[in-house]
This record gives sequence, structure tokens and C-alpha cells, in this order.
Amino acid sequence: MSEASIPTTFTLFLPCAAGVEALLAEEVQALLPDIPVNTLKGGIGLKGDLDVVMQLNLHSRLAQRVLIQLTDGPYFDEHALYTLACRIDWTQWITPHQTIRVDTTAHRSPLQSLNFATLRIKDAICDVLRDATGERPSVDTRFPDLSVVLHLGPEWATLYVDSSGEPLFKRGWREDKGDAPLKETLAAAMLAAAGWKGTPEAGGALHDPCCGSGTIAIEAAQIACQMAPGMGRRFAFERLLPFAGLRSRFQQIKDQAKQRIRPCPVPIYASDVAFRMVDFARRNAERAGVAQYIQFNGGDALERPAPVLPEGMPGTLMMNPPYGERIEVRGKAGLQTMSRDASGSEQRDATDDFFPRLSAHWKRAYTLQTPGWTAYLLTPDMKLPSKMRLKESRRVPMWNGPIECRLFRFDLVAGSARTPKPAAESAPE
Repeated sequence: MSEASIPTTFTLFLPCAAGVEALLAEEVQALLPDIPVNTLKGGIGLKGDLDVVMQLNLHSRLAQRVLIQLTDGPYFDEHALYTLACRIDWTQWITPHQTIRVDTTAHRSPLQSLNFATLRIKDAICDVLRDATGERPSVDTRFPDLSVVLHLGPEWATLYVDSSGEPLFKRGWREDKGDAPLKETLAAAMLAAAGWKGTPEAGGALHDPCCGSGTIAIEAAQIACQMAPGMGRRFAFERLLPFAGLRSRFQQIKDQAKQRIRPCPVPIYASDVAFRMVDFARRNAERAGVAQYIQFNGGDALERPAPVLPEGMPGTLMMNPPYGERIEVRGKAGLQTMSRDASGSEQRDATDDFFPRLSAHWKRAYTLQTPGWTAYLLTPDMKLPSKMRLKESRRVPMWNGPIECRLFRFDLVAGSARTPKPAAESAPE
């Protein structure tokens, strides 16, 4: 027996990368100040109507998806999951001429086959629609009209509708990319953790000297310009029946977002050792509508001089540098390591050279020649500050996909950050 009608208010869950939950809660609280937000493991929860669903999809930079909870309950086997899914009146979400997909996640589930659990949910959706209309929908694993998410705990199951469709990190502008690209949501999380808001007072100028395909710089420019991150893409909810009568309202939400766009109030710089990646970044920035606000350059991060800051404005270095699990180090450090290998001398990881040389370059270019900078560096190496002979002022846990990382903050000030040893006392004569 399916449930009679769609409620006006839903329980929503917004998953995010591990370590970003508190930042996501702050973002959503700023967007929806009148709605309480619960910080949970792996995301946040809140109550909201269909209007809230549209707002979150368009405006959230940190969430991976916006999930609408349909029902939940205890389960012991796959038959219980089938019964749970049959409680939903699926005719209120799609027609039998549309397509579906079911994805399953699990945490300590006793079931032997998640594929069979997924199949039973799919069967329930099709059976409900067939009983009501005489027809059943087709499955489309790539671009379905209705994407359903089943989450299985040890004893409790929850069914969601994915209102986003493609993950929210897919903003719609990154067509050119290189090796191991940084997700847009993680780039936004790095900026949020640094308190960078794209104003002269909150973060100031921004420079990414290892920009790759430009993700950090482009996210920063859109933040500074107050551009909604979802403006250049479509969402799954636009094909669902409950939203069919809300097309004009969604257009109004997008029009309001467009009216808030402003010129970028701070300078943004991006460079990379590979000129091919600089070209990629520039083309991505053009599609994102911010190319005029980013100064792109080629050059090795170990050699490129610091940009000159406007008088009284601070600067933020924001880097997701290469590391072994993602991409090999190139440029000066990589070439010197290759030359050592060719000569037959002892081989060393290129990162053993890259980060000490980067620290030396920071001390020379960003403290003595052009002071006023604060650096943020994302890395999986928990001991990196000691290798760089720098003392971090803050470390924020973050996950880059499956890789556990830390976002280190370094306050670049003239002189050593280490406490000097006291001078030895003179021996008595």
C-alpha cells in the first residue's frame, strides 16, 4: 500500500566530503538563516520544502547532493526492503514513460548482496507504477529521470530521491582537465576553511601557483563575484513531477541569483608549470564567466615571483600541490630528481626537493620581496611542516576522495617561525 500524498515539508540530507560537515552547516545556515541545521557524520540534515530543495541545489558550493528522504524503517532481508519501497506512491514522482536508477550505500549491513537489495527496490518502484497505470518505467543507469538512493545501516534502511542528478561538484564549466583534477566542492571547502570570501577584508587577493585546470582560482572568482555555483547546469528535480508546477519559481530564483552578481573586488592569480594546463584553466574560466577576473601565467611554483598586492590588501596563497598518490612532481624539482637518477646516484622522491624548495621560495618571494601573504596547502603528508621547516598555525582535516589530507595554514612572516635556541652561557674564567 503506497503512501497517499507528497508532504509539504521533507527531511533533507546533504552529503559532503569528510571534514567539511561544519563548513557546509555554516554555508547552509547563511543561505537559510531561519531553518535549523543538524551537523551529522558525512553531511548535514534539515527540514525544507521544494523551494528549499531548489535553493540548495543552485547555491551550495560544498554539498555533494541534495537528497530528499522518502521513508525509512527497520529491515531484516530484501523482502522487507521491497515492502518499504512499496509504501511510496511513485506515480507522484514520475510517469511510467520516464526512467529510473537505484544506487545503494551501506554501513555494516547484514545483507550478503547489495546488488540484490538494489534490484528489489527497483522491482518495487516498477510494480507500484504498473499496478497504478498498467505500465512500468525503464532503467537508465547514466541519465535517469528519477535517481533513488537506498542507504542501509545495521538494522535500519532509508530511501531518498536524489534531487541533484549529477554530483553538485559538476558545475558545468570544466570541460578541459588534466591528471587528478581537484573537485570543485573540495576547492570551495579549502577556501571556506581559510575564511576566504573574496573581499579585501576577508582573504584579499588570491594566488594559486599550481593551478592545474584552474579549479581553485575559478571557484574563488565565482565566490568573489557572488555567482551561484549551479547557474551553468541542470538538475534532476527539473524532470520530477512535484516540481512541474514550480518552473516559474525556479526561474525566479535563478533571476534573483543573477542580480546579485558583481565585478570581482579582489585580484586573482593562477599559474602552472605546464602551459597546456594554463590553456585548459583559461578556457574553463571563460565557460565559468570569470576569465576577465583571473590573471593566468605559466611558470614553476618554485621560481615565479609573488604578485604585487594592492596597498593595504592581504594575500592568500591557496595550493593543492602535486603529491605521489595523485600526480608526479614536475618542473624544477622533478627535473633535478631525474638528473640524479640518470647519473646513477641515490634516487629520492621529487617531493623531497619540491617542498623544501617551495618553503625557501616563499621566504624569499612572499615575506621579504612582497610581504602580506598567508599560505594554505592541502597535502596527505602529516609531517610536511617539519620537512618545510615551517610551523603551521592551523591544520584542518579534509579528504581528497579516498586520500586523508590536512589543509595547513602558514603565516608567512619575515624570519624563522621556529623558536630560536637560547645562546649558550659563557664558561667562567
